[in-house]
Amino acid sequence: MDSYFSTGTISVQAILEASNDEMLVAAAKTGEDLAFSELWSRHSKVIFNTMYRITRNRQDAEDAVQDAFLKAYVHLKSFDGRSSFSTWLTRIAINSALMILRKKRAHPEVSMDGGSESESWQHWEVPDRRANTEEHYARTEREHHLKRAIHRLRPALRSIVEIQQKHDSSIKEIAEIAGISVAATKSRLLRARTVLRRSMA
Repeated sequence: MDSYFSTGTISVQAILEASNDEMLVAAAKTGEDLAFSELWSRHSKVIFNTMYRITRNRQDAEDAVQDAFLKAYVHLKSFDGRSSFSTWLTRIAINSALMILRKKRAHPEVSMDGGSESESWQHWEVPDRRANTEEHYARTEREHHLKRAIHRLRPALRSIVEIQQKHDSSIKEIAEIAGISVAATKSRLLRARTVLRRSMA
């Protein structure tokens, strides 16, 4: 059977540009690497911008994009087309970005210069030993309890909560970052808060 891009006098590039995502995905599934390269060209910039809004760090955003496209390439045959390719890819990228952020929180790189890429100075300053030890312990326990409760949320709810915590954005902005509707975002946040309140009770 001829290749998807066996075109005679028509250039491969012309066919690529005229193809929609669905056609490119179908071709990529048959092993046409040029089709997947075109998908990369079409979506990598938008995906990067979305990941940068999540990570606030260019290197982390680039890493998330690279990881997302690699995973998409490896698992492309599992893409069933129930959502658009861009939506599917965005979800993979968000999961990659959130994983990067979780790893950084688990192993923070402390900067002492208070630069734009570092966490706030106040967050890392040496705690006052005169502070009430019991109060500090109780607050730390609450924070750990909340983190564990968030970690136990199912992925769809956990990602929304983590995006909200990271950016403190409006519902509309969170929906844009997550690649879902405003209504779905509101619903997931409501369910997540209900579950977290029960866990923290």
